[in-house]
Amino acid sequence: MDATMEKKLREMIDRDEIWQVLVRYGRGLDRFDRELVRSCYFDDAIDDHDTFVGRVEDFIDWANETSGYFVSHHHGVMNHSCELHGDDAYCETYFLFTGVAATPPHALAMGRYIDHFQRRNSEWRIANRVCVIEGTFELADSRAAAEFPSAFGPHERQPATRDRNDVSYHRPPRPRQPRST
Repeated sequence: MDATMEKKLREMIDRDEIWQVLVRYGRGLDRFDRELVRSCYFDDAIDDHDTFVGRVEDFIDWANETSGYFVSHHHGVMNHSCELHGDDAYCETYFLFTGVAATPPHALAMGRYIDHFQRRNSEWRIANRVCVIEGTFELADSRAAAEFPSAFGPHERQPATRDRNDVSYHRPPRPRQPRST
């Protein structure tokens, strides 16, 4: 393999490894998986997250406490730019956060993670993060969704949990049994 192709391949691998950290972060927060979130940051990282600024362990406590208000929530990552400079990377990643409360209003927030990633000991992690929140919105329950006929009904849906009992941790995933017709 020539040097140009090898450089491109290394960049692709680096970008993918950084992207995997971002995806792991969202999953960890949504499942209240402290170890998973922790694995995204270096020990000396600072997270500047709107009303919270501090060390990783304190950030995870704060995030779990504030997110406990919601019955469920999702962190979705979208547009992502990543400048690679050796063992440093400077990234901007758009996010959407949705939080479902026990009773409306529910929450929607949008913004960007501005990250300094570093590769240390051959592993990419967040060295520092600034979370820029660009909008927060209240959401009502959807009448259309409530009236939409469901083949199973809400009481028979696959249960979602915010811990390691969630179906996403099962290897292999265990589907429900088909309904007899």
